[in-house]
Amino acid sequence: MAIDTLNRESSHLANPTLLRKIDELREKNIGQHVPLPQLVVVGDQSSGKSSLLESLTNIPFPRNLELCTRYATQITSRRDLHSQVDITIIPGPHASDAHRKHLEEYHPGMLSPEVFRVVFPRIIKEVNIRMGIRTDTSSSDGNVFSEDVLKVEICGPNEDYLTLIDVPGIFRTPTEGITTKKDIKLVQNMVKGYIKDKRTVILAVLPSNVDPATQEILTLAEDYDKAGERTLGVLTKPDLVTELSAQAAVCNVVLGKKKPLALGYYVIRNRGADDDDNFDRLSVEQLFREKPWSALPADRLGVQALKTRLSELLGQITRREFPELRKDVKKQLIDCQRELDSLGPARQTEQEQRLFLSTVSRQFQELVQAALNAHYYSHSAFEESGELKLITHVVNLTERFNSDFDEKAQLRYFEPQSNNDTEEDADDSEEVEENTWADVSAKQELVDDVDLEDPVLENIITKDYDFDYPQDGIMDWLEGLYLRSRGVELGTFGGAILSSAFKEQSSKWEIMTKVYVSNVIIVIHRFMIITLKMLCTDVRVHEEIWSSVLDEVLNRYRAAVDQAMFLVSIEREKRPYTLNHYFNKKLQVSRGNRMAAMLKGKARKELQPGPFGKGVVTSENLIVDLDSVRHSTTSKSNVEHIKEEIHDILWSYYKVARKRFVDNIYHQAIDHCLLTGPMSPLAVFSQEWVIKLEAEQLETIAGESPTTKERRTTLVKKIHDLEVAMRILRH
Repeated sequence: MAIDTLNRESSHLANPTLLRKIDELREKNIGQHVPLPQLVVVGDQSSGKSSLLESLTNIPFPRNLELCTRYATQITSRRDLHSQVDITIIPGPHASDAHRKHLEEYHPGMLSPEVFRVVFPRIIKEVNIRMGIRTDTSSSDGNVFSEDVLKVEICGPNEDYLTLIDVPGIFRTPTEGITTKKDIKLVQNMVKGYIKDKRTVILAVLPSNVDPATQEILTLAEDYDKAGERTLGVLTKPDLVTELSAQAAVCNVVLGKKKPLALGYYVIRNRGADDDDNFDRLSVEQLFREKPWSALPADRLGVQALKTRLSELLGQITRREFPELRKDVKKQLIDCQRELDSLGPARQTEQEQRLFLSTVSRQFQELVQAALNAHYYSHSAFEESGELKLITHVVNLTERFNSDFDEKAQLRYFEPQSNNDTEEDADDSEEVEENTWADVSAKQELVDDVDLEDPVLENIITKDYDFDYPQDGIMDWLEGLYLRSRGVELGTFGGAILSSAFKEQSSKWEIMTKVYVSNVIIVIHRFMIITLKMLCTDVRVHEEIWSSVLDEVLNRYRAAVDQAMFLVSIEREKRPYTLNHYFNKKLQVSRGNRMAAMLKGKARKELQPGPFGKGVVTSENLIVDLDSVRHSTTSKSNVEHIKEEIHDILWSYYKVARKRFVDNIYHQAIDHCLLTGPMSPLAVFSQEWVIKLEAEQLETIAGESPTTKERRTTLVKKIHDLEVAMRILRH
């Protein structure tokens, strides 16, 4: 007998440990994230749901007031050595922290089954008050229905492993002063929420005296269980079916001849509203020994048959779905963590906000230093975006500026010098050649690829790139300048003439310098925008950071332009002067070349005695007589001599000033003001800047938007729930 009982139990009972895990998951509200294996009792308010629950659990649910149908009730029975009942409230998925705490504090203590059955009506009223359910029909305070769940756990040596969830009964007509049309929809949505998943077995409670084809609950179940594979029909109140034709119709339903379900139908006789507490289940179920009920399969009749079948179904679905349940929880945990990571570090407190901005600013400065030192191997961003190779772009623009400046910065071409240059001249010529070899398309790309459309730069940068080559006729221009400006000088000219000549000859320096500095500013501007966007994926925070630093960044751009213009004015507005020995060398070379050019027509080739006493040319050296040297300048007018002198001095000084100026512009305006100096725009967004921010500024810049806060809070809670679920499922 004991062996037979054990075999019978093992045939339909799932592993108690698995069932206990599912109950624990449900208690932790994991069901709001992943569907859990469960048996859900659904039906109309008048279908006999409460009586069925009492028959299955021996819990005396109030049937007239239907107070327990205002929220879901989870009834769990499990086998234990000691008989006791535990009552708790599981807060709904959207419960506030205060409401959650208020519900979790409710615990009437462990009760014996006998005491529990006596005090259960009082417990229901207490639970309603805790949940905020309206109990006084004359009052409008409180809710009619709640998302909270009442949990009743029954333990004892004779209990079967079974968990049922009872949801509020469906109704179609509002009760004046109590329920509304909105409540009708709310209950329907609550029922749908419980029956929609494939891991739920739907216990559709149907009165036997009503045609199942007309029952809304079956129609609702079909919406989510189209094949009827997980819907089990429970026909109640068979004693109210007195007509033979009606009884035959019910039998046809049970036999699958009408509105068939894969799990079939069961017929149950429960205690009615008029039955007293001495209700004897065995005696009332004598009904099933009479025709036509006796013709039905015995395993489809009575509470015990249904209870056995429900335990079997719960065991099957638990064993089948447990591995998939673990996979679902793990996948959701990974997805939630990935989404939470995409939101970046939490930025809800001042400390979190300052730490977040400090981290971003540190990463920004690390990329700045790598970009300035050409350490492009240090971060993958440099390979992904060539626009971040900052120093390379600046060097290319600087070489282009130097080349253009050498070719086009002078207003008029100087007279060509002879080939008898010094070593410095030769090096200078090679430099020009090297600067003009570069690939034109590559240089054009450097310029055209610069974004000039940011309106904030409109009043800072200069967009003109077209520079004409120098004009001819420098000697005529110098002669006119001298004739318009000379004073009473004896065989020479005043310093004012040289100042005027240099200022006009360098008149393109200002615009060419502005364009060069503007190009570097644009490259830096682009670098900063791209880097910030890359480091700060939150669009709102990125925009707030940029907006907060932009004014200072623009001020530093202006300071660099002002420094460049200051250097231009120093070169062009002051009297030409230099201590560079290169000036004297260039001037002496120029004068020597000019003298050689004048004497070249009067030179002769040197003759040396040859064999047999005849004179022959033995050298390419040219010989000039002293008289020729003495009289070489006598044919020149004073004006001719002066303009040549002005030209040679201007040319020699221009060469020195140009080199000095290009170097100064790079070192002072570009490198110091824009790249590496303490007032570089690249240094604005720094950890020091973050430290100085006030709390309100921090909140404005780095504080999370309400949407992000809400989403982060939801994800953190869900991850916590799923981690709890993983621990439950793992052990």
